[in-house]
Amino acid sequence: MQKQDKPQTPQRKPDFLVIILMILLFIGIFLFIRDALKPKVAEISYFELDALIVDGTNNFEDPSKIAEIQITPVSGYEANGFTITGRFHKDYAYKDFHKGASFIVVGGVSEVLKDRLVDKIGIHNNANTVSEIKFSGIIPYSGVTFWTVLLNLLPWIAIGLMLFLVWRNAASQNNKAFDFAKSRARVARKRTVSFDDVAGADEEKVELAEVVDFLKNPKKYQEIGARIPKGVLLVGPPGTGKTLIAKAVAGEASVPFFTISGSDFVEMFVGVGASRVRDLFKVATQNAPCIIFIDEIDAVGRQRGAGLGGGHDEREQTLNQLLVEMDGFNPNLGIIVIAATNRPDVLDPALLRPGRFDRQITMHLPDVRARAQILAVHARNKKLEPNVNLKSVAHRTPGFSGADLENLLNEAALLAARNNRKVISLKDIDEGIDRVLMGPAKTSRKYNEQERRIVAYHEAGHAVIGLLVEHANVVQKVTIIPRGRAGGYNLMVPKEETFLNTKDQLLATITSFLGGRVAEEIVFDTVTNGAYNDFQNATRIARAMVTEYGMSDLGPIQYEQQSGSVFLGRDYLKEKNFSDKVAHEIDQEVRKIIESCHKQATEVISENRDLLDNIAKYLLLVETLNYNDIQEIKETGGLKHYDDEQKALELSAQEPANVEESVETKVEDAKNEETTEDKKD
Repeated sequence: MQKQDKPQTPQRKPDFLVIILMILLFIGIFLFIRDALKPKVAEISYFELDALIVDGTNNFEDPSKIAEIQITPVSGYEANGFTITGRFHKDYAYKDFHKGASFIVVGGVSEVLKDRLVDKIGIHNNANTVSEIKFSGIIPYSGVTFWTVLLNLLPWIAIGLMLFLVWRNAASQNNKAFDFAKSRARVARKRTVSFDDVAGADEEKVELAEVVDFLKNPKKYQEIGARIPKGVLLVGPPGTGKTLIAKAVAGEASVPFFTISGSDFVEMFVGVGASRVRDLFKVATQNAPCIIFIDEIDAVGRQRGAGLGGGHDEREQTLNQLLVEMDGFNPNLGIIVIAATNRPDVLDPALLRPGRFDRQITMHLPDVRARAQILAVHARNKKLEPNVNLKSVAHRTPGFSGADLENLLNEAALLAARNNRKVISLKDIDEGIDRVLMGPAKTSRKYNEQERRIVAYHEAGHAVIGLLVEHANVVQKVTIIPRGRAGGYNLMVPKEETFLNTKDQLLATITSFLGGRVAEEIVFDTVTNGAYNDFQNATRIARAMVTEYGMSDLGPIQYEQQSGSVFLGRDYLKEKNFSDKVAHEIDQEVRKIIESCHKQATEVISENRDLLDNIAKYLLLVETLNYNDIQEIKETGGLKHYDDEQKALELSAQEPANVEESVETKVEDAKNEETTEDKKD
């Protein structure tokens, strides 16, 4: 899977004043808490301490009021005096302090007083039988050591670490709070797709190779004064490879590839779309040379002024910012904007003018040669049986896009794996074509016998028209297995792919659509609703012949336009450009075409009733007929391989019966022989 990296964005500089204030605040809090939690120490004079010790020595049976005494030099030099600290006995409370509180002697103690106190402690400990005063002698001054420094710095280190974590978390939260205004573009820096992965688009690759060469060798164009197109608009039906070829351009040029969808710009907040556009181009400038790919740009590039409302339109603001950014950055900076859409008619004209998207490349549905190349690319990592001919598959898949062809082979691979086979067979590919066109087979849907006969004759009627009417499409497959919403279907492909359709071809197509209904009328003397989709297609073609193509007695006049205009955009109300009388004449011409084709279908099927019955017969028996089967039925009236199989089955069923008859005959003969011998005796 392609690894997605985050675009390089400048780091936000820290606010040192805020950091200093936070440090001072935490120091104050720390000192306050330390003083608040620090235990209270009683301050006593030397003479009070002396009295407490003397008092304890006067009555040796009483416990000592002093539990512990420590004497330390003030600064390491004895001449400077001593500090005396200690702790009262656990059962003695000095004034308002709790029992066993700590104490300190106020003021420094001289050498003489220190010696006196030490002597009294010694006398007390020798004479007191109840408890002694803990005294370990004079604690020497140790000076400044590593551990004392560490212990003093440890709280400050903890405070600093806490401040850093708090600041980083606050900065992260602050960035997230305004993250919705940043671009949602994803950037891929590694080459994963090249022009070798794009098949069936030779002309498109030649056009885009110029963009690749500019990104690789910009000086060659700058020295001659040439300006590479700032934007390239890829137009075409869904699945034709617009995104794939854009990735191939980035892969060939080895530059960062920013990809974003048109819908990613717009959010519920006002101004977010324009902000994201600015951020996208800012990050792209920092990573130049690079490619920005905007998929489905019609989501934000729709023509301005659409709609009757007078309120704020976030899409218009986003589009305005996009127009400014595309016209504002340096043309030789190395930023190429590639956009894709399947609705170029709804884009704003300002977006398509030279200087923005000034090059438009149309991605057509692949022809038979291109389909064979696309199938070869997608079959690289798949194991196919030797008898699978990809060119033959390409001939059977007219109108398939590149995505459809990839899906076809993937469905075939899934079917092979589902059946525990190691290679993909032609049968798997046939089923894959059916799945892409009509969906999976509905084997659980059961028809009664009458419905099966109606469906079989309906599909046979389509097949007869395809076989016998001139200019009709070639029948490749007929089946009565339900798929999707259809009870059965005919796979009919043109004899050769053309960009123009003649009037005779269109009339033959309408006749083919009507063949199923005509077969129902002739065979069953009734009709069903199974032909509703056929009527839709036939009526659509007939109306287009009259109103758009000028193929009727009304003359070469276009009464309806395929403008695909924006809803309430370019024209707020679409007006009829013909009168009611002309509308009536249009309806009459459409009816005339449909009735003429219906009459022709009736004549063809009535004259070839045997062919209709034979095709329907074998459809009921085997459910699916391919091109070779249909041609054999047309030429011989039967299906030899199926008839041979049935004869073999009949013979295999008769052999056991013949064996039983022969055994019974032998038994009877033996009995007769025994009876004859008995009579002789």
